Amino acid sequence: MNIEPGSEAHKELFCRQFIETHERFEPEMLPWPALDEAALARLRGVPFWQEVFHTERRAGAIVAAFMPLIDDPLVREAMAIQGMEEARHARLIRVMIDRYGLDASEQPLEALPEDREKAFIDFGFGECLDAFLGFGAFKTARQSEFLPESMFQIFDVLMHEETRHIVFFINYMAWREKARGHGAMARALKSGWFYGRAARRLLGMVQRGQDANDGRDFAVTQANMFLDGFSFRSFVEDCYHENARRMSVFDPGLMQPRLLPAIADMALRGLRLWDRGRRQAPEGRAA
Repeated sequence: MNIEPGSEAHKELFCRQFIETHERFEPEMLPWPALDEAALARLRGVPFWQEVFHTERRAGAIVAAFMPLIDDPLVREAMAIQGMEEARHARLIRVMIDRYGLDASEQPLEALPEDREKAFIDFGFGECLDAFLGFGAFKTARQSEFLPESMFQIFDVLMHEETRHIVFFINYMAWREKARGHGAMARALKSGWFYGRAARRLLGMVQRGQDANDGRDFAVTQANMFLDGFSFRSFVEDCYHENARRMSVFDPGLMQPRLLPAIADMALRGLRLWDRGRRQAPEGRAA
């Protein structure tokens, strides 16, 4: 189905699908498993639960603040559901913190920027970057049996909703930019600029390492803690393939993030060429 981005049909598709795929559940009622001492120690050893909790709370606040400013009633209805789901993610993390005695406290939320729309767009692109990396880290942790499978099934609920949010955001941005008369080049430049801002925040967190940060941002940068023998190439491959798998369940008429998968694909092609060149190089040169 070929739908023109920014059209009325496009808006109906991405909003209606988002609204209709909303699932009702209460975090307190999920089948939280009992963890043995080893699994509990691993869960408590993860260094970023406070950042996760703070980020989810801030996400709900950003969406809730921006939603009333949207003129279109259907887009506003869909955005309200996203805000509710973001707030529910914070509740889910809070339930987990309390249930398993994790070292994470509730920090005051910083004041939101006056430009609520820019804050929402900043958040949306940051979520795209965090989720793409999170897909790979989640698969790595699951394969290593870092926690019982029943725990990953609960996290899968959150991961699926985050994927829905990303697809909704990408389509909202295309609809918004087209409605303002912005062409493909202008849209690409704006996306690149916001992704750059998200990447700089990510690099700042990498530099801080596992030290406590200001709680304002979170991306899964410690995937190697889940699995001995971690390699950058396998991590990028997991991010790329998991992204494709999770995106495959959405209507093909919906737009999906393309920049990060394209960068990952280019990186993997480069790594394969590098490996091939090293294998084919004469022994003396290789040395």
